[in-house]
Amino acid sequence: MPNIRSSKKDVRRTLTRTLRNRAAKSRIRTYRKRAIEALKNGDTKAAQTAYNEFSSAADKAAKGNTIHKNTASRLKSRLALKFKAAPAAK
Repeated sequence: MPNIRSSKKDVRRTLTRTLRNRAAKSRIRTYRKRAIEALKNGDTKAAQTAYNEFSSAADKAAKGNTIHKNTASRLKSRLALKFKAAPAAK
């Protein structure tokens, strides 16, 4: 445990950021799973809604430096490819 005032503040700041980043990453994973499940079930409307939520969450996480912008782009691209490959989308 730090004794210096600024170091104590750094610990608090790190905890806050860690919780915020963990929540953002969890949100991204949840929306991604929802979109994939909806695609598997053939529900394109629910899948599209989940994809939109996922895309927004990924962009927000990239904007806040929780994940890299290229990572967000890659995740969105891969999910979009699954949409195109889905039989219901054709």
